[in-house]
Amino acid sequence: MLLEVQDLRVSIGKVTPLDGVSFALDRGQIHGLVGESGSGKSLTAMAIMGLLPLIGGRITGGTLAFDGHSLQRPEAELRKLRGRRIAFITQNPMTALDPVRHIGGQVDEVAMMHLGLDRKAARERTIQILTQLRISSAETVVQSYPHQLSGGMKQRIVIAMALAGEPDLIVADEPTTALDVTVQAQIIHILTSLVRERGLGLLLITHDMGVVAQACDLVTVLYAGRVAEKSSTAALFEAPRHPYTTALMASVPRDDMPLGALKGIPGSVPSVAGYPAGCRFHPRCPRKTEICEKVVPPLVVTDKQSALACHNPLEGTRP
Repeated sequence: MLLEVQDLRVSIGKVTPLDGVSFALDRGQIHGLVGESGSGKSLTAMAIMGLLPLIGGRITGGTLAFDGHSLQRPEAELRKLRGRRIAFITQNPMTALDPVRHIGGQVDEVAMMHLGLDRKAARERTIQILTQLRISSAETVVQSYPHQLSGGMKQRIVIAMALAGEPDLIVADEPTTALDVTVQAQIIHILTSLVRERGLGLLLITHDMGVVAQACDLVTVLYAGRVAEKSSTAALFEAPRHPYTTALMASVPRDDMPLGALKGIPGSVPSVAGYPAGCRFHPRCPRKTEICEKVVPPLVVTDKQSALACHNPLEGTRP
């Protein structure tokens, strides 16, 4: 298995915003990590990348393993993995690009640092990658500054930087959030093609169930720092069982949806400083009973790819 996250707990100060998250990802797979803002998706990504100290966080339980080896290792060792074997794509490309440096130099640097290429070979590789990402006139683009490029083009550059080190795993944190629908579809197509063609693993973090349906093989649904449901994408969309998953599905527009049928989820994700007792979704759940308010539902593995944490699951019908 390329990436294994087992019972991960992350604490920041006295609060634990990530509590018992588990999932796995292999080569050639795209695993979607979904949920509303505040569910713990980006925090999971930071834990995998070893970047928790940047926000004062620390792993207080569970394990992280990459290609059979622990990711809980000294920073000096993590630096050898980041960029080389594990690449990170942020949701805002402007935070990943230096505004006063040419695009080419920023992509070149990754190949020079992690692959030991000289400047000429690195530039040739950069142009090759940009061309593969369907960037026309790559020789001209490498001389551009970030502010001269569109949002979709900047996101392609960030993907090029991720690919320049020839990684085995890409962690993409909402890579299409700031893009229009057409460009979003192009970026997702590029990422899925790369996974299939190169045998990479991709952890795709998103709040968009439409993106999940388009790209992912497997899905883990997070709510308030805990796993609500895990499943193959096909099974999840055919028969979601957790009320939260069903609510997320009902909030996705569909061609066959009658006028007025699109629904939001009442309430909001609870603050990490005030998680409710029992099931954390129960204040917003239409199926809650007394046990939901008092007892934390265990994550029960239902088959090789599926797991569910709910006292009153649905029988499995499409919303």
